[in-house]
Amino acid sequence: MTIETERKFLVKGEFRHQTSRSVLIIQRYLSVDPDRIVRVRICEKKATLTIKTMTEGGYLSRNEWETEINLKDAEQIMNTCLPGRVVKTRYYVPAGKHTFEVDVFHEKNEGLVIAEIELSHPEESFLRPEWLGKEVTGNPLYYNSNLIK
Repeated sequence: MTIETERKFLVKGEFRHQTSRSVLIIQRYLSVDPDRIVRVRICEKKATLTIKTMTEGGYLSRNEWETEINLKDAEQIMNTCLPGRVVKTRYYVPAGKHTFEVDVFHEKNEGLVIAEIELSHPEESFLRPEWLGKEVTGNPLYYNSNLIK
């Protein structure tokens, strides 16, 4: 298990010229209970099963278990998931000693662009690029698990 500490922001400007790479991600959910989220993700030719649970520290950090699974198994599991899916292109944008993961959503969430940064602890400082907009960390409207609705 790892503890994931991340902050989320809306994106207000152009960032693509700063990206190092991008990938297409498709994910579906077996559970969207905020206390225990279970996700299946296909990213290019790699599939993962992830479980996230809340920590006592609040909304900035969560327990996370992630394991790679067989691609065919992932496709079959996706057929048993809750209705809806999240499809997004993830761009990796270096900024100082960190890398932002900027998700440009497709399908039902077209037009939504969210940047996430993973930190080693909740108070860690980081460079804020000019395209970084309003912080939405902890706002359930912007949880990927809620974007399937």
